[in-house]
Amino acid sequence: MFSDETLECVEFKTSWKKERSVTDSYAQTREILTDELGIQSRETVDTEIQTEEEQDKELHLLNDNPESLGSFLNSVYPIMSKELEKNSRSHAFDGYDVSWEEKAVAVDCIHTLSHSALNEELQVTGLSWNSTGSVLAAAFGKFDHEDWCTHKSALCSWNLDRRNINSTKPDISVDLPSCLMCIAFHPKQPSWIAGGTFTGEVMLWDTSKEDEMLIASSGIGGDAHREPVSKLRWIPDPESRGKKFNIVSISSDGKILVWQIFPHQQALRLIDGFVLLTESLPRNFRPKGQRGDQEVGVTCISFSYEDPMTFVIGSESGCIFKCSTNAKGTPAGRHITSSVPLNSPVTFAFNPHHGPVYDVQCSPFHRNLFMSCGSDTSARLYSMLQGHPITIMEPSAGYLFSSKWSPVRPMVFAVATEDGYLLIYDLKHSHVTPVQKLEAKEPLYALEFNVHKRHLLATGGGRGTIQVWHLSDDLASQGSREVEMLAEIAETSDDQ
Repeated sequence: MFSDETLECVEFKTSWKKERSVTDSYAQTREILTDELGIQSRETVDTEIQTEEEQDKELHLLNDNPESLGSFLNSVYPIMSKELEKNSRSHAFDGYDVSWEEKAVAVDCIHTLSHSALNEELQVTGLSWNSTGSVLAAAFGKFDHEDWCTHKSALCSWNLDRRNINSTKPDISVDLPSCLMCIAFHPKQPSWIAGGTFTGEVMLWDTSKEDEMLIASSGIGGDAHREPVSKLRWIPDPESRGKKFNIVSISSDGKILVWQIFPHQQALRLIDGFVLLTESLPRNFRPKGQRGDQEVGVTCISFSYEDPMTFVIGSESGCIFKCSTNAKGTPAGRHITSSVPLNSPVTFAFNPHHGPVYDVQCSPFHRNLFMSCGSDTSARLYSMLQGHPITIMEPSAGYLFSSKWSPVRPMVFAVATEDGYLLIYDLKHSHVTPVQKLEAKEPLYALEFNVHKRHLLATGGGRGTIQVWHLSDDLASQGSREVEMLAEIAETSDDQ
């Protein structure tokens, strides 16, 4: 079936490669000419000069005639003295200030800020300007909790000195697993900001860091608050002579705690503390059947600008107290645990509000004056030397959540209302009627003047909106004798 067979081979030459042909040729360029030249550097010559010695000249006073000078002064003194006394009593130029710039006559909203990524139900729970006055920070959370907090909140900040500000996106945003209830920038470090949470934790951030901004925390449990942190304040560390600052936190658990910062250990350590007890309340405010060593919730705090040992606190009961860091009142009950002794700091009680007190602030221009506001829809002006208020203002605008003194005008303060109005009062004009009533179209919970940029004021609302207001020159420039007029109000109260 099969057999071997040999086939013939077929050959053919490759055609893809041919032998290259080479040809020699010549080219000629122009002749390159070269020349050689000699050069010589500059020669220098040193010479000496001599100046003439200048002799010191002695100056002599001209011979005066003390007798003629004395007679001249005696002749003009009565007239000059009489005119100077008349000028000191004259009020011709009261309220007159030279201004070389065009005056701003209206109060305008120049920025409306928000964080679009946050839940619309979150409220602005706190505001704070940094130590340069250029950065505004806002705390977001909720005041009304029916149960344990499950909200996702944030700390946000905007640099208002930037040309292009994104009004719906902050420059810095720090997300938190629970509501942030209050914040406070460091008095000297522009990037340090402290915050208090619903869980009772006190935290400190450095916003200049790109990655991990949290540099210290009190943690949860142990010495930390058992209830939401109401307010935070920075106070000078007495042992550092004003170079370092400690954090003071208050809470509805009745504790007033002083924290020292240890950034290398990322910790806040409790170094001192106080507690507000039921026994400090007026008798008609004490719950029946409750022991005197039960704690009372603290809602707000303000330290005196002249005496750092003196501070004022407001409470959930409506009572307001003058306190001292040196006071060693009744100690806390055994049921209150703490690594440091906790005593009552109360030294004096004022006539109370008829509901929780939401804000107190000492006057930056008078050591004895402070103001308060609360849920009884009133703002009050007190003297630390008497129990009853000097003035009560009732604007009929719902709860008053915040009240702040102007850092520039001694007679001016602002109030944030539940009905969504920013009220600015000028005691120079009226103790009853505000000189400005500005509508924010949402309940206002937070209010802060800018200490370093006197024309700016910020408010925070119940829908998560922050508004920055530019004040008129009349509200941002101190007039003549304002400090004296404020002192007269305080002195009048002392005489009552």
